[in-house]
Amino acid sequence: MRLKPVVSEMLSHVGYDAQQRVLEVIFTSGDRYRYKEVPISEYEGLMNADSMGRYMHRHIIDHYDYDRVN
Repeated sequence: MRLKPVVSEMLSHVGYDAQQRVLEVIFTSGDRYRYKEVPISEYEGLMNADSMGRYMHRHIIDHYDYDRVN
């Protein structure tokens, strides 16, 4: 999956695989997570959000199962 650099206080990179419905993010801390069964509408919402951090807290974190990537 190709991740795009983003301008955010919380995230440094974001990627999305539409076939697998996986959202992958790298936090500014360096931690990398893959969120499962995320609809494309959530990815689009994240990418268009005024605050990606706020969007992550309200729509992604604690709403979707995830794996931490080493």
